[in-house]
Amino acid sequence: MTEIVNQEPEKKLQTENEENPWIEVAQTLGTAIILAFGIRTFVAEARYIPSASMEPTLEINDRLIIEKISYRFREPQRGDVVVFKPTARLIEENYKRAAFIKRIIGLPGDKIEVKGGRVYVDDRPLQEKYIAEEPQYDYGPVTVPEDSYLVLGDNRNNSYDSHSWGFVPRQKLIGKAFVRFWPLNRVGSLNEKPLYQ
Repeated sequence: MTEIVNQEPEKKLQTENEENPWIEVAQTLGTAIILAFGIRTFVAEARYIPSASMEPTLEINDRLIIEKISYRFREPQRGDVVVFKPTARLIEENYKRAAFIKRIIGLPGDKIEVKGGRVYVDDRPLQEKYIAEEPQYDYGPVTVPEDSYLVLGDNRNNSYDSHSWGFVPRQKLIGKAFVRFWPLNRVGSLNEKPLYQ
């Protein structure tokens, strides 16, 4: 004898267990937003270049990825291209930008001087192939304070940087620019370092 099974209750159960598609969309979007916020806050973010202060290394409208992890495990290095929040002096001067980008030249304890078109670190001249032209100003000598950095734009004569407004405290650093992803013909890493002559 064949047993007849009623299929109706099973169909009803399937219907009860199906989630509302709007709830699924909301959960997916919520998860994506949380992940994006977490990645942007703690790991990496995209930035664009609004000025010519870092030419020729970075041109106006270049797009970069800024990584935020390495400085949790190591100290910033001379030559790193960094993004940082405005310093107290920049805030006093009403600079509205959320962030600035420059190259670290002076580390804590370094004696920095600019003279005769050259940058000197502890009386040793730097060889800098990445700058637009030799600086046409004199600066220093100054000693970089503890937990601070002296930053200069690669377009030395058209950059509002540490030689004008002072040092960047470490806590103001957002991260290190490590790769340009736009425009496509200029894609690549940003790891050129200054050398001593």
